[in-house]
Parts: sequence; structure tokens; C-alpha cells
Amino acid sequence: MREYTFEKPYPCSECNKSFHRRSSLTQHERTHTGEKPHKCSECQKGFIKKIGLIHHERTHTGEKPYQCSECQKTFHHKYILTQHVRTHTGEKPYKCSECQKGFIQKTSLTYHERTHTGEKPYQCSKCQKSFSQKSSLTYHERAHTGEKPYKCSECQKGFTQKASLAYHERTHTGEKPYQCPECQKSFTWKTSLTKHERTHSGEKPYQCPECQKSFIQKTSLTKHERTHSGEKPYQCSECQKRFIQKITLTQHERTHTAEKPYQCPECQKSFTWKANLIRHEKTHTGEKPHQCSECQKRFWQKYNLIIHRRKHTVKNV
Repeated sequence: MREYTFEKPYPCSECNKSFHRRSSLTQHERTHTGEKPHKCSECQKGFIKKIGLIHHERTHTGEKPYQCSECQKTFHHKYILTQHVRTHTGEKPYKCSECQKGFIQKTSLTYHERTHTGEKPYQCSKCQKSFSQKSSLTYHERAHTGEKPYKCSECQKGFTQKASLAYHERTHTGEKPYQCPECQKSFTWKTSLTKHERTHSGEKPYQCPECQKSFIQKTSLTKHERTHSGEKPYQCSECQKRFIQKITLTQHERTHTAEKPYQCPECQKSFTWKANLIRHEKTHTGEKPHQCSECQKRFWQKYNLIIHRRKHTVKNV
């Protein structure tokens, strides 16, 4: 029997990385040459390793041979099952040497460590923006190409990320799998639940270094910081007007296109903004959620309540 040693006699001539086996070197060299000899007969996608092709083919066949004994959920790959089982056991074997935070996956630890080092090894060839994760670069590049490979089977809307499609599909199914233990309110996304829970705890972990104002969400801090810097990264292609937030640009663009994507199911009236649709729907339901604490009169718009309160203020002067 051959005795195992730590010797790596097969060096890569391109980057000097060494390998135990010649076959491992051959596979590695393909990362330099771009060769992908293993082709999917269904969609012609190529892979460096045969095992990569086998795993990919299961996305076509739907085969999920690996089952969790705890919840019976099935998976395409064994390593995904292993990671999933840790969500039941709570095991987080990969620890950050800087802050001791634990992770289920080694890749998650690698990405996390870059938040300490600031390393962003993946750069966009189009605009030179850098990213800490390769997947983030891939998603970003689609902003340049316009590619949206993930399509909703219900409405054909396309998405740059698979996760975005999964979230979107819940708008059709109405599924809200994340529930607040404090008030039982349910949410479509886990991130929405996390943000909501902070309204109970009062936690505002994101602080502006300029004025010390704190925020529940990191995105809110980012937007706020632009009020200090004056940065307006989102530009209208029609009139060149610039905006701090992408959502504000999207809403502005509708003034050019006249698009009204939000339709009332009761009377089919359409609106440019979702907030206007929500206010309109209250005219059908009779709902008046905004109540005056002084006289208990109710209003269907918060703005009307604010105007009403001024009458009490004048009387009390």
C-alpha cells in the first residue's frame, strides 16, 4: 500500500500552486485555460469537473437524492445536506479568529473575514468596482449586460438573482414564512423580520460617523450618509436628473413612461406608486387606521390626521 505523505510533486506552471495528484493539477489548470470539457446534454453548459456536471444535471431532472432525517427536506448535493443539518444542530464549526463569530459554511467564514481585512478580490472589468464575493460580482455584471436569467413562471418577470426570484414568487403565493415571536406578524423575507424585531427591541445598530444618528437598517444608514456627502448615484437616462435612492429613480422614471403598475383589484384603477394604491384601497374597505388621541376621530391617511391635530393645538393656545 502506498504511504500517504504531504508531498505535492505536481506544480502549476501558471501560478506555482502544487498538488498531490496529477489529476488535481489537470483540473486546476483548466481554471487558467478556461477549458470546460464536461458538457450538459440538456443546455450545453460546460464544467471543469465531471462531478460539477453531475450536480448540475440534477437541476434538469429534479433529482434530490440526499434527505434530511430531521425534517425530510431533500437536496441535490450531499454537502448542502451537511450544511442544512447544522441548522438543526446549531453547529458552527468555522470560527473567525478576529471576532470568534461562528459559521456553518467555510465559504461564509471566508467572506466574513473580508469584512475585517477589507479585501475585495473580484473586480468588474466594465467599471472597476470591486467585490468581496464572486457571486456579488456576477450579479453586478448583469446590471451592465441586462441579463436576467431567472424567470417567474407566473408573470415572466426576470431577475438577476435566484434568491430575488424566490422572494418575488411569494408575492403570487402570499407565503410569509417568517413570524415575529413578539407580535405574531408574518413576513415574506427573513431580513424583513430581523428589521421588524428591532422595532420591539429598539436596537439601532448602524450609526452615522458624521452626526451619530442611528438606524435600524444598514441601507437606511447608507442613504442617510448621502445627505452629508451629496452623492446621488442614480441617474435618469431620460433627463439626467440624479437621485440618492434607486427607488426614487424608479418612481421618477414613471413620470416619463406614465407607467402605473399598481392596480386596485376592486375597481381596476391604476397607480404610479404602491403607497397611493394602499391609500386608495381604504376607500373601498372604509378602514381608518389613524386615530386622534385627543378626540378619537379616525382618518384613513396619516396626513389628514396631522392636519386635524393642528385644530386641537390652536384651541389649546
